Amino acid sequence: MEISNNNPNNMSSRTDRKLIERNRRNHMKALYSELNSLVPHYNSRESISLPDQLGEAANYIKRLQTNLERMKQRKDSLISGGQTMNIASSSTGFSPKVPQIQIHEMGSSLVIGLTTDTHSRFIFNDTIRILHEEGADIVNASFSVVGNTAFHTIHLTVGELTPDYHGAAVTRIAERLNKFIYDAHA
Repeated sequence: MEISNNNPNNMSSRTDRKLIERNRRNHMKALYSELNSLVPHYNSRESISLPDQLGEAANYIKRLQTNLERMKQRKDSLISGGQTMNIASSSTGFSPKVPQIQIHEMGSSLVIGLTTDTHSRFIFNDTIRILHEEGADIVNASFSVVGNTAFHTIHLTVGELTPDYHGAAVTRIAERLNKFIYDAHA
């Protein structure tokens, strides 16, 4: 049986196949373009070949997956650490975390980070009292609670008369607060 190339049905099906293939290529090109637009480019001056674009996208997805796994592990360790602390706290009646203080000098300001268990609320009040006794001006104080641990942040300014006075005031405040926290723990 001989197939004629001039058959109108054959011509129509060939045209249909060409049209379908052209639409498929255009659709794939649009999808590649969309994928390429979603991937950050570090060398944007050069035009990148399609295989390189796909390789870059695959590497980017792998980095995202690795970061996601690392973040999930970190989240799980933080959650399990918090649950362990809560279990220890509720079974023994106290939190295993001791009071901790960090003092950061930022120009004429100080930022104090105070970490306590939730049962040691007096430590925050005494810290504020000591700061007032030393003549510090408290600009802002805030806290957050995670499990049985309270995180306090205190922003304050100390006298700005002379650099020597400021330095002495900061040193005196740091010494008093560190001694207070050490005595509170002992």
